[in-house]
Amino acid sequence: MSAPTAIIAEDEPLLCAELGEILTGLWPELVITAEAHDGIAALRALHAHAPDILFLDIEMPGMTGLDVARQASGRCHVVFVTAYDKYAIPAFEHGAIDYVLKPFSASRLADTVARLKERLRCSPANLDGIVEALLAKVGRGPEYLRWVTASQGQNLSLITVEKVCYFKADNKYTIVMTADGEALIRRPIKELADLLDPKIFWQIHRATLVNVNAIAGVTRDFRGHLTVRLLRRSETLPVSEPYVHLFRQM
Repeated sequence: MSAPTAIIAEDEPLLCAELGEILTGLWPELVITAEAHDGIAALRALHAHAPDILFLDIEMPGMTGLDVARQASGRCHVVFVTAYDKYAIPAFEHGAIDYVLKPFSASRLADTVARLKERLRCSPANLDGIVEALLAKVGRGPEYLRWVTASQGQNLSLITVEKVCYFKADNKYTIVMTADGEALIRRPIKELADLLDPKIFWQIHRATLVNVNAIAGVTRDFRGHLTVRLLRRSETLPVSEPYVHLFRQM
């Protein structure tokens, strides 16, 4: 019997590499034939490699994972990869092979590998019903970013947004400030503003998004300019004029 093959479709390259590394350790016989970082590349890899298994991120640029899943239906076994429980739970209940949540857990992936080895004895499932159920779930409202993958020196860390005091633009990068330190991410502030819950993260300057739960108060100088004081950091953050209205209720 030939070795099983897989494609990993995950839009964050570092997480894609991490998933591949964990899978290689858990299942040395598995051959990862391709990696894709957007939906269109994932679809091309699916056609080119005809894998036994597709690890498929639900949210990807270009073409969503759900669009790719439609094409993969009945052709290969699919494991949905997601950061959001609301996607994963209905997929599992409707008979998908499995799902894995980000950030990845080796123990959880070990369970997935065990189930996949059993499923490989059978034909791939038809995913039409699962995709429709997921689309219906997605339509109930926006999902906001729950964590970021950040660099701290040579180390990579996953930081939940609840721990972030504020984000600050820094050229091509964005600084993530927590109570304990700082890290860098590659997403620009403009993109982050669309991905974060606007009720929790307020844009107070074109270069700054602040977590409202991290605000201790605001002060006004003799010129009338507002600055934000933070609960667990000593620096203050200037509020530019277009965003002053956010603090009228405070």
